[in-house]
Amino acid sequence: MKKLIISILISLGVGGLSALITSGSIDIYMTLVKPPLAPPSIIFPIVWTILYILMGISSYIIYKSLDIEKDSALKVYLLQLFINFVWPILFFLLKLRLLSLIWIILLVITVMIMIKKFYDIDKNAAYLQIPYLLWILFATYLNFGFYILNR
Repeated sequence: MKKLIISILISLGVGGLSALITSGSIDIYMTLVKPPLAPPSIIFPIVWTILYILMGISSYIIYKSLDIEKDSALKVYLLQLFINFVWPILFFLLKLRLLSLIWIILLVITVMIMIKKFYDIDKNAAYLQIPYLLWILFATYLNFGFYILNR
């Protein structure tokens, strides 16, 4: 149980630290021309908290696995966490909309690789990542829209 909690805290910690670093610039969201379907800003911390919890549970399932590929899968997991951590800094703090669009596409690809690796080890761990993939696909759409509408 302790390792499960640590796994969840790692993912929540990455998201929380990124949010803390960008906290002064999140208000920019309110000033941007928004693409259709852009949710109100209050939705983001709620969704991300749920997704980080699911990521932590999923990574724990892989961590406790005896599969010889678990280390490789967890390395991809950590890589996508890093890419995820950097995205809000690029988008909100540095206001690099095009670079953040390219960066989030890299995140999508990395998450897809991670899901495949997780699936090969434990299907449930992979399934727990599906909402995350769907959300970042939606975030990619939003990032593209923000880039086009706010050049």
